[in-house]
Amino acid sequence: MNRTLIAALALSSLIFPAFAETIQERAAPCLACHGERGTSGTENTPSLGGQQAPYALIQLFMFREKLRAFEPMNEMAKSLTDDDLRLFSDFIATLPKPVPPSDAADAARMARGEALARQNRCNTCHNTDYSGKENVPRIANQREDYLAKTLAEYKDNSRHGYDATMADVMQTVARDQIGDLAHYLAHHR
Repeated sequence: MNRTLIAALALSSLIFPAFAETIQERAAPCLACHGERGTSGTENTPSLGGQQAPYALIQLFMFREKLRAFEPMNEMAKSLTDDDLRLFSDFIATLPKPVPPSDAADAARMARGEALARQNRCNTCHNTDYSGKENVPRIANQREDYLAKTLAEYKDNSRHGYDATMADVMQTVARDQIGDLAHYLAHHR
């Protein structure tokens, strides 16, 4: 067994102990990586705060069914029942939205990122304030490193969503523009 699998198994045993009665207790290991109040402090790990329950439900289902491949999350979700998926997604929807980063945004990058967001009509699906809706994620104030990684994965088609929309959108965005788009969305107020 590799180390990642052993760590995931150990962590999953923490998520679902027999004595855990509340969703807060069951979700504690999730928040260890994704942030105590839903705002991640972990590199390349998304903030869950402010996500809509339908979006969270779909992502958890995709992890459980290995339609979205990330070994620790696949291992964590494999034993979740449909009721568990709904319970966790409803809990995620109660977490406060992340706040903009405290570091000052770079004005030139913000302008380039805003132009890209407008050109690619990101606000059509993700709302005008990028807060997300239903099965579309909140991307406003998401971790910049995570946004850049995810956008690059859609660009090179190594990340698959439940439809091809993001892969199609990212085909018109040049690799060297991804950082500016991620910067803009992470700092969007």
